[in-house]
Order: sequence, then C-alpha cells, then structure tokens
Amino acid sequence: MKKVKNIYYIYIYISDWDSRRRKKISDISQALSASPVDVAALRRMAISEGGLLTDEIRCQVWPRLLNFVNVTCLTEMVERENNKDYNQVLLDVQRSLRRFPPGMPDEQREGLQEELINIILRVLKHNPQLHYYQGYHDIVVTFLLVLGERLATALMEKLSTHHLRYLLTHTFSDFLPCDLLFLRAEVGTVFALSWLITWFGHVLSDFRHVVRLYDFFLACHPLMPIYFAAVIVLYREEEVLDCECDMAMVHHLLSQIPQDLPYEMLISQAGDLFVQFPPSELAREVSSHESTAASTFKDFDLASTQQRPDSVLRRRRRQKQAALEKQMANSVVSVTQPSAARRFVRLAVMGLTVALGAAALAVVNTALEWAPKLDLFP
Repeated sequence: MKKVKNIYYIYIYISDWDSRRRKKISDISQALSASPVDVAALRRMAISEGGLLTDEIRCQVWPRLLNFVNVTCLTEMVERENNKDYNQVLLDVQRSLRRFPPGMPDEQREGLQEELINIILRVLKHNPQLHYYQGYHDIVVTFLLVLGERLATALMEKLSTHHLRYLLTHTFSDFLPCDLLFLRAEVGTVFALSWLITWFGHVLSDFRHVVRLYDFFLACHPLMPIYFAAVIVLYREEEVLDCECDMAMVHHLLSQIPQDLPYEMLISQAGDLFVQFPPSELAREVSSHESTAASTFKDFDLASTQQRPDSVLRRRRRQKQAALEKQMANSVVSVTQPSAARRFVRLAVMGLTVALGAAALAVVNTALEWAPKLDLFP
C-alpha cells in the first residue's frame, strides 16, 4: 500500500512539473514574440526553477539576455601561428576532452575543437585589450555546444567585454587571495578560483547543471557566480566544520565540489544573498581590506532598461517571504538574520570577492550604474 501511495505522489509531481514546463515554454514564446521583446520576462524565466529548459530555447534567449549581438563577419579565419595566445589555447583545447558529450565521434569532437580555437582567437583579435587565461575555454565550449560556432562567437565577444571583463583585463596575480583569511585553517580562497573563472564549467561533470547555472548567471549581475560560490560553501558548513582544522585538508575538501548539489535551492539562496548583501555593500567592506585603486567600467551595459536583474531577485524574495508569513500566520517572521550569522554570511561572500582583488572591486563599484540602454534585435 505504501509503495502504491509513493508511486501516486511521484505521478502527481511529474504531472505538475509537466504542466508547469508547458506553461513556461508558452511564457517564453510570448516574451520572445512581444514587440519589443520582453527581456524582463525572459530574465525571470531564466532565474526561476528549471531555467530555460532546453538548448533550443537557450539559442533564442541567451542572445536577448546579453542584449543585441552583431553576428555578421564573425566567422573569418584568423592567423594562428603568429598569434601570441595560440599555443596556450591549443594546449587547453586539447585537454578539454571531458567537456564534450561522452560517446561523441572523434571526427565530430575534433571539428568542434577547431571551432573552439577559432572562436577564442577571433574574440582576442577583435579585442586586443583582453588577455587570455586558462579556463576561458571552459566557458567558450559551453556556448559552442549550445549555440554553434557563429552565434557562440558573437555572444562570447559580448560576454568577454562585459561579464568576464574583470577576468580578461587583469593578470592572475590580481585574483590571488589577499590578507583576509576565509577560514580559521588559513585555507584562503584559491579553492574557488576554478569555479569562478570557468563559471563552474570545469568542475561540474553534468552538462545540464552547467547550462542551468549559465541561464542564471546570464540573467543576473556579473558578480552572481561569486554569490553562488558562497552559498556552496555555506551549504557545506557542517562538512567543513567537521573537517580537521588543517589548511591542506580543508582546501582539498572544498576543492572537491559535490556533483549532487541541490542546484535550484542554491540558486534561490544566491539570489537571496544578493538582495541581503548587494555589491554596493560588499564594495564598502572590500575597500576596507583592499587598498588597490581600481577604475570603474562606465560601459557596463548588460541589463535591460525595462528591468534590472536585481529587481527580479528582490521580487522573488518578497514572494517567498509572503508565502512564509502566510504559512506561519501566528508567528513573526524575521527577515533579518542574527548579527553573528549575518556577519558569517557576509564574510563568506566578501572573502570570495576579495579574492578577485581590484578587478572585482571595479565591478562592484558600478553596482548602481550597470544598466544603460539596450539594443534589441530588429
């Protein structure tokens, strides 16, 4: 009898999810068909449970989340042998076998690797102010597998001069942890570096989880990967505290990111964290620990003029709070954490932010200025 009851609940859940999935696809189609395109609605769809659902939908929505992209004249061949980055790019791409679907024929994979090299070199050629770093190819390959070479080139050029600009315009010495210690074991924050510089593409084995996170990151503030890294650490709090207080052991533990994370829950928590500790607040805290001067990005034009991603997150948080208050009508729901816990959470985010040094500070200093005009597809 219990088994039958469990099967019934599973059936109800699947039926409910199928219904919500169909509605979401309909809502996305409606937003894409609007004139002008309803970018704010697309951001909500990308952030909400399940993200954008399919790669076919991502091909249509990802360009909108990054605003207008010019896809003309982006497939020309670029000179390789005399390119200063070619040898390193080639080595990294040759080591990227695990990023391609298992069972893919060698000929097809080798063709995609050639396209991957072409995309990276084109973006660098068109933007000589950018500097290639190891791990950049892990982001590019995700866009290539979802979008194809032509559209991936266009989006990576846009992404590289905006979301990833703080990584591509500085050397790795800027990203090493400063004097702020993330944990009592003095493990620092290097363990999270590969998470951030690859948008988790290098450390997650399931491609579905990678593209789900990309939906979220593309719809949000450029520093959202840092917030997501922080909630992963907070989620593993008990595991970390149970570990011996030794730098090597804690670093090893944190470096081995679990593959079965509750992604939707963590995405929701990262959004909440962004609202509780916005980049402007972190900037003030980081500046007290980081003395290096940094210029701001005046052309950080990634958000829709119709609605900023952070307002989507704030509305989600208000809706969750309203639901909690309804469930606990006889209780007072406090939205403010105890001061000690609040400080710990802030330090979790701030510790990872400081690890990016002046580059991240340049981004957080523009938190209130990053949403000028938007160009839409004709």
